[in-house]
Amino acid sequence: MSDALFDDPRLAGVYDALHPDRSDLDAYVAIIDEVQASSVLDVGCGTGTFACRLAAGGLAVVGVDPGLASLDVARRKPHADRVRWIHGDATMLPPLAVDAAVMTANVAQVFVTDDEWLATLAGIHAALRQGGRLVFESRVPARRAWERLTPALTRTTVDVAGIGTVESWGDLLDVDGDLVTFRSVTRLHRDGLDIESRSTLRFRDRTELLASLDATGYGIVEVRDAPDRPGLENVFIADRR
Repeated sequence: MSDALFDDPRLAGVYDALHPDRSDLDAYVAIIDEVQASSVLDVGCGTGTFACRLAAGGLAVVGVDPGLASLDVARRKPHADRVRWIHGDATMLPPLAVDAAVMTANVAQVFVTDDEWLATLAGIHAALRQGGRLVFESRVPARRAWERLTPALTRTTVDVAGIGTVESWGDLLDVDGDLVTFRSVTRLHRDGLDIESRSTLRFRDRTELLASLDATGYGIVEVRDAPDRPGLENVFIADRR
């Protein structure tokens, strides 16, 4: 099921304006170049920023996301015509044999049950060629990133053409073991409207993630410190056995 943040047309339409700095993707572009991938599966592609960036560089790209509204935004971007867009998730992919698959940002943490996570890893495994690489990031639980989920620390205000002033903030709701639930509120000032989206992320530790990769047929290549968030996130690189 898609999070409302990515499947509500009003929210998907302002997502990029509220998140203009995507320098976090630079590390993934570098890894794709490093492993010499010519075809890439972008899992949880959202509004398509990463997929379109790769396509602009001449790569064959498949972007999959359960949020139809986000895909509608993605399809309107430059170079989107070079991307194969799929509405769905990694468990329902057509036959593929890509060189690399990537989950950026929070994507690897949205699968809160073991069944969901293992099924996703298995679906990606089937889409990779033999020896193809899986790359994803996950926050380090010990750093307790959820403590920064407060309105004061997350509030952003932008002016969006045709929409007016848009304000957004996050607010922590609950921490239950390794499950963190929070809400995102987007305020459309012109319409006097607040749109709320609730999300839950699972903060798996490094040992658990490595075990899940091994269980679904991956070999561990490397675990790196995320260059844009040193000490806060790990980047996992695995290959299809």
